[in-house]
Amino acid sequence: MLYDMSPEDIEGDYKETTITLYGGLSRKVLYTDIEIPYPSGKLIVSTTDTAGVITHVNQAFVDMSGFVENELIGTLHSVLRHPEMPTEAFEDLWDTVTTGNKWQGYVKNLRKDGAYYWVKATVIPNVRYGEVVGYTSVRRKPSRAKVEESIKLYATMI
Repeated sequence: MLYDMSPEDIEGDYKETTITLYGGLSRKVLYTDIEIPYPSGKLIVSTTDTAGVITHVNQAFVDMSGFVENELIGTLHSVLRHPEMPTEAFEDLWDTVTTGNKWQGYVKNLRKDGAYYWVKATVIPNVRYGEVVGYTSVRRKPSRAKVEESIKLYATMI
């Protein structure tokens, strides 16, 4: 299940929009201009089923997302979808991993409090007995140069 964001959770002034997620679902999101720096030396790790429903998160994921673990487990990974991320990026991700291949890219993620953080994401299919049963995503601290490149590119895609 994926819920609309609540103004009570947002820190500071925010903008509101409705985004259409990959797969056709819509969600109201509230977001700010506050960037949370990615912590050095941390890896954010999560696993999902084949539909993108979160089945596991590590503590770094919990810390950076602003959610508690039980809010994340069982919800769609797109709970982190920032409205300034182009749909094409997620189409490419899904087209790549559903064919059994690894995907890498730079992603602007939305926190529960409306702030955002950038990651360098690697998503790999989890294969059991020749069948994709889910996905593991590992996120690392991106270089600022790559973030700036991504900001310029994504602005042309939205």
